[in-house]
Amino acid sequence: MFRCFFLNSKWRVWSWLGMVVILVAIWSKVELDVQINEWFGEFYDGIQEILKTPNSVTFPQFLSKVLVFAKIAAVYIVLTVLLDFFGKHYIFRWRSAMTEYYEAHWRELRLVEGASQRIQEDTMRFAKTMEALGESFIRAVLTLVAFLPLLWGLSERVTALPWVGYVPHSLVFVALVFSIVGTVVLAAVGVKLPGLEYNNQRVEAAYRKELVLGEDDAARAQPENLRSLFGAVRKNNFVLYAHYLYFDLVRWSYLQFAVVVPYIALGPSLIAGALSLGVLQQVVRAFGKVQDAFQFLVQSWTTIVELMSIHKRLREFERQIVVRQQER
Repeated sequence: MFRCFFLNSKWRVWSWLGMVVILVAIWSKVELDVQINEWFGEFYDGIQEILKTPNSVTFPQFLSKVLVFAKIAAVYIVLTVLLDFFGKHYIFRWRSAMTEYYEAHWRELRLVEGASQRIQEDTMRFAKTMEALGESFIRAVLTLVAFLPLLWGLSERVTALPWVGYVPHSLVFVALVFSIVGTVVLAAVGVKLPGLEYNNQRVEAAYRKELVLGEDDAARAQPENLRSLFGAVRKNNFVLYAHYLYFDLVRWSYLQFAVVVPYIALGPSLIAGALSLGVLQQVVRAFGKVQDAFQFLVQSWTTIVELMSIHKRLREFERQIVVRQQER
């Protein structure tokens, strides 16, 4: 899954240089996020002054401040679109490397359950999921690098936390503790999901294989056999739905509560009048960025579960190459 792309001289330019391009693009987007955060602080401070002193600025002056945001946003949009376009090509090259490797060992693999699906579908899903998760993880790390110092400095304006009192640089610790608690809880609640996802792929593959064999052999894909195979699909899916029901309940409850956490933490400081409207916007946005970065596992847990099941299938697939070669 990895060696055939990252350690293969044929794909070295795409695998390593492509990764550098993605890293630079992600860092550029994070820097633009910082600029947008600073703009929000200045813009809302300006609005606060306008509300205090009506007609203190002209409409062209007001519009010029809005156009600053438009310029930053335009660069962000172009960069996002180009990164997405490049990422699709990167994914397909990774998939191509895996496909070539498995095709070269088709004699050892063709009798493995769901071999065609693993080469055609699982390679595509693995490369796509790995790239998406890798990009999200790198973005989370770079966001912390960019926004943690900003939130650390803004926390000096927070006079106290509710029920706790004054804590130096408190918002950083609030974001960290809240994210760790959420990650631990979600990991515990969703512990059974990877195995269920793997079983789901297994029964789906068995049902699909019987249908494919039935296209060329009239003796295969008989109604009774298909009902049995689809019954296994239905049973596993219903179990999976039941587990996702309580998992999603906990996950979305946590994420919705996360929206109000910074406002609760800032409550005493707001009541004391220690924050301007612009600083409030900066703090809330910076807190949200840092919290989202800390919550990488929470935000990506369902994708991680899917990746674990795909990885397990492909690892079994690759082990068969060794087994078949030893048998020879």
